[in-house]
Amino acid sequence: MTLSRQATARTAARPAPGSGFLFVLATLACVTGLMATYYYFVQTTTGQFIDESALVEAVELHGPAGKATTRFLDLLPTISLVMAAVVVLFVTVIRRRWTEAAIAVAACIGANLATQVLKALLPARPDKGVVTLDLNSLPSGHTTLAASAAAAVFLMASPRWRPMAGFVGGSFAIASGVSTLINQWHRPADVVAAFLLVGAFMIPAGWLIVRRGSWNAWDGFGGHIGSARIWLTLPVMIGLASAAVASYSLLRLAPSPWQEASTTNYFWAGISLIVIAGYLATVATTSLFAYAARRRDSPRR
Repeated sequence: MTLSRQATARTAARPAPGSGFLFVLATLACVTGLMATYYYFVQTTTGQFIDESALVEAVELHGPAGKATTRFLDLLPTISLVMAAVVVLFVTVIRRRWTEAAIAVAACIGANLATQVLKALLPARPDKGVVTLDLNSLPSGHTTLAASAAAAVFLMASPRWRPMAGFVGGSFAIASGVSTLINQWHRPADVVAAFLLVGAFMIPAGWLIVRRGSWNAWDGFGGHIGSARIWLTLPVMIGLASAAVASYSLLRLAPSPWQEASTTNYFWAGISLIVIAGYLATVATTSLFAYAARRRDSPRR
C-alpha cells in the first residue's frame, strides 16, 4: 500500500465531525428516557394502570400465541448467545478486530448486569390504588439479553451491513419483548426500559468502535444490499402503523360516543408502545452510526 493510500485509510477512519457530541446526546437521551419510563409507569397512578391493564388483557390472547411465544422465550437465551457469539467471533477472527470485540462484549455484559442490579435495587411499586404485584420487574431481563446480543452484532458489522443488521436485530429484540407481554412475564414499560438501558451501554461502546481503523468507511446508503434504504423505510412504516393502532386503541377508551369497555385495547396499545420504541431506537441508532461513518475517499469507477 502506498503512502497516499495509507493516508486515505486513516482519513476514512475518523468519525464525521460533530458525531461525538451526537453520541453523548444519544446516551443521555437513553438514560433520561429510562428514568422517565420508571417514574411514569411505576410511580404514577395513570402509568401503573395503563401498564398493568396491558398485562392483564394479555390473558385474552394467551392461547396458541402463548404456546409459541413460551417456546421462543425458552430458547431466547440460547438463540441470543449463539447469534452474538457466531457473528462476533467471525468478524474478530476474519478481520482481527480483537479490541472492538472486547468492547462490544463488555458493553453487552454490562447491560445485562445493570438490568439485574436495577431489578434488585429499584424500590418496589408504591401502592397507587392499582391492583398489581408490588415487586419491581423493570427492566425486562429477557429483552435486555436479546437487545444487547443484537446490538453487539450491529456494532461488529461493517458500516455497509449495519442498516440491515439494525433492522433484523431490532425486530428480534421487539419480538422478544412482545413475547414477554403475551406470556404475562413483563409489562410494556419493562420492555421499553430494557431497550433504553441497552442503548445507554451500547452507544458509548459504539463510539469507541467507530473511532478505530479504516473499518469505519462505506459508500453510503444504497451502495450495498446491507445498506439499502429499505432497512430504514421498513421500521418507519411499521412504527407509523403501530402509532395508528395505539391511537385507535386509546381513542376507544377515551370519553366519546365511541367509548367502549376495554377487553384488549390496553394490550394492543402496549404492544404498539413496544414496537414504536424498538423501531424508533433502531432508526435513530442506524442513522447515528451512518452519520458517524466516513464516506470512502477513493473515486467511483
